[in-house]
Amino acid sequence: MYLGRVIGRVWSTVKDPALATQRLLLVQPLTPEGTPTGKRLVVTDAMGAGAGELVYWSKGKESSFPFLPAEVPTEMTIVGIVDKVNVDRGVC
Repeated sequence: MYLGRVIGRVWSTVKDPALATQRLLLVQPLTPEGTPTGKRLVVTDAMGAGAGELVYWSKGKESSFPFLPAEVPTEMTIVGIVDKVNVDRGVC
């Protein structure tokens, strides 16, 4: 699972027919402390996340599982909306 913040939405008039009903969101990956890291990503949305929300997503084949029995051609999917993150780096 990966942590990030939704920063926008992608609109596409021409796409794979299997993506016709899927929302595509733009996500900025974050460290556990909330610092932006890496490039922005386009991900499908299985949770109904909105702009500014903290989310986590899965990658690879597992990212298509939330849409079963439909076969959605996706590499990354938002699978949760995060309420709170607690980071304690002092614990071994």
